[in-house]
Amino acid sequence: MAETVTLFRPVGLNELKLIEDSGWKAFPPRLPEQPIFYPVTNEAYAAQIARDWNTKHGSKQGFVTRFDVEADYVSRFERKIVGGRQHEELWVPAEELEEFNTRIVGPITVTQRFVPAES
Repeated sequence: MAETVTLFRPVGLNELKLIEDSGWKAFPPRLPEQPIFYPVTNEAYAAQIARDWNTKHGSKQGFVTRFDVEADYVSRFERKIVGGRQHEELWVPAEELEEFNTRIVGPITVTQRFVPAES
């Protein structure tokens, strides 16, 4: 079996429903104004985005997804630090997402859910 890398992706409710519709096997295509797909390399960073961004926009719910991808395949994508060293992302061009999805090993799972705090 090929070696895998575990990645995380914070998503809102709409994106989560599209992942569920795929049978928990794929992320939906990017929108025209979204040229990059950004999975992150650690769960704490994904949780920060889901909690601090997703709960303030759209459905007001944030989810952390976890998934494994073939290590040889993901090594071709640039890793970017976008803040502190824990803020590491892979930058996957939107046109590569369909291929990226075929390299996911096993199901995409939800590890955390966030809703806005009651006022």
